[in-house]
Amino acid sequence: MQKVPMTSGGYVNLQEELKTLKSIERPAVIKAIAIAREHGDLSENAEYHAARDKQSFIEGRIAEIEDTISRAQVIDVSKLSGKKVQFGATVTIADEETDARTTYQIVGEHESNVNEGRLSVAAPIARALIGKSVGESVEVVTPSGQKDYEIVKVRFK
Repeated sequence: MQKVPMTSGGYVNLQEELKTLKSIERPAVIKAIAIAREHGDLSENAEYHAARDKQSFIEGRIAEIEDTISRAQVIDVSKLSGKKVQFGATVTIADEETDARTTYQIVGEHESNVNEGRLSVAAPIARALIGKSVGESVEVVTPSGQKDYEIVKVRFK
């Protein structure tokens, strides 16, 4: 069984989502199915089919979260330090062509969100950065071609 690395914040978020699905979403969809059944013929009952589809999604998501939590390897980023990029690090990089700076925290796949600055450890940029230090350059192959970045800052928060 392969461990799933994640930050403590990501672990807490998954637990909260699981609690919401089990205590709020699941009972609500069960109630919606019961109400839809009261309307008679189920073969042409759109409300019933929509509620069953939602129930299927919720049950699948619950199973997925429970599996992820059972395999979680929670890494407390506040206890990490150093100058090399590793899981949990917040890294500022500069595009070597434009000098545009971007900051990412390298996190687990289930908690990544590029719009919020959280980059999956499996992403090409993250894989290129892991093990490198401030001042080093990395080459990343992107859909628009090769990009070169310089590591400007590494911190752990």
